[in-house]
Amino acid sequence: MEKYITAFIDSFVNSVDWTWQSIVFEVPWYTNYFWGLMAISLLVWGLEIAFPWRKEQSIFRRDFWLDGFYMFFNFFVFAIIISGFYRLLEVLFKDIGVSAESLTIINISGLPMWAQLVIFFIILDFVQWFTHVLLHKYPFLWRYHKIHHSVKEMGFAAHLRYHWMENIFYKPLKTIGVMVLGGFEPEQAYIVHFIAITIGHINHSNIKITWGPLKYIVNNPVMHLYHHSYVLPKGTYGVNFGISLSLWDYIFKTNYVPEDSGTIELGFPGDEKVPKDFIRQITYGFRKRDK
Repeated sequence: MEKYITAFIDSFVNSVDWTWQSIVFEVPWYTNYFWGLMAISLLVWGLEIAFPWRKEQSIFRRDFWLDGFYMFFNFFVFAIIISGFYRLLEVLFKDIGVSAESLTIINISGLPMWAQLVIFFIILDFVQWFTHVLLHKYPFLWRYHKIHHSVKEMGFAAHLRYHWMENIFYKPLKTIGVMVLGGFEPEQAYIVHFIAITIGHINHSNIKITWGPLKYIVNNPVMHLYHHSYVLPKGTYGVNFGISLSLWDYIFKTNYVPEDSGTIELGFPGDEKVPKDFIRQITYGFRKRDK
């Protein structure tokens, strides 16, 4: 038992220390997630201001500050809180004989680093796409995902407005996605991470981008706006589930972009019942009336 407690505490302390070192620039710039998030956010926000798609939308749109707070809470505060639990599971799995090697399906260690990163990016994105579909399909998951879909005006920071329970659903599947890739070096994952954050910010931004022919591969703001549409095609529980890639939606026929005016209503039927403040939102979904 002492081993597990030590692993939990060490992981928590290390996460706090790493976050602080990032803030005070003691972490190399190319792996500095804190200032990387800041730089990406300011860049995409600047593009929103310079090239707004919905010109009537305020620079400080509805819930701008709430979403901004969510970015730091989900990305750092909650990540620190939960880090100890994930380390605890790692130690437990190791003790029962489950390791990354035992789950390896594809060994990519012999490939060039760029190829390893591309494969990692594609597999991780598919895992997230699949998880996203589940969040919409099953009511007990949707009750938490409602927080993300309570956004009524789209902007870059809406990307990271989501209930902390989504981390509980996403993280184990993402971890398995990494473990099936034998030989992959996790320290290189920051490249994929920053690319995914940038694409996610752009997809939620007030910028009209479709990427031309690449729209069938890379997700875009026009496509993702319809994912947040108040009115969905009849008989569906959602459309355009893509995270970074739109490829999966075109393959599995969940793509839907009927027009590109950007003027559609966002949200979902009953979204007026979702709390407006942060505290009540992060405690939402645990009561029967929240279903």
